[in-house]
Amino acid sequence: MKPRSDISDPRVIKALTHPLRVQILRALEERTASPSELADEIGAPLGNVSYHVRQLHSLGLIKLVKRTPRRGAIEHHYKALVQPPISDDAWAGQPSVVRESVVGASLGQLGEAVNAAAAGGGFRRPEAQLVREEIALDEKGFKDLSKELGRSLERVAKIREDAARRLETSGGERVTANVVTMLFEAANGG
Repeated sequence: MKPRSDISDPRVIKALTHPLRVQILRALEERTASPSELADEIGAPLGNVSYHVRQLHSLGLIKLVKRTPRRGAIEHHYKALVQPPISDDAWAGQPSVVRESVVGASLGQLGEAVNAAAAGGGFRRPEAQLVREEIALDEKGFKDLSKELGRSLERVAKIREDAARRLETSGGERVTANVVTMLFEAANGG
């Protein structure tokens, strides 16, 4: 199945609100795994993990990459497809409870990732960045900044693809990095 250029299917957006599905996707972004391996890692019942893996596969968010015979059964191994962005129209069309759930799940995982990186020296590299800037914008400025961040994310995707090709051919050292981009209106308008 060809990855989408953006998510406009409300079923996909709704699927991304389930915390277990988000955990599965995150694990499969890093490596290939079977539902059994994921269940052990996440600490969730195999039946639940298998169900959510099937749902993610049917929505085109993960792909089956390998089948391994195991004690008279076939173990399926999956890998996450590059997560496409949610289109502005699709996001705007979601009920607020769905948007809040997606944002809450993402921020929870982000907090865990940042805290773990900080504790483990993830900000030691001179190239590492943590920037927070509160700025005053008008409506046009907000939209312009959103477009600019979108262009930056397109470049991030290209860099990721180029690095994946180099790693595949050279087998060089892999560095796992996190890139976070946020643009939001400050609480109470400032």
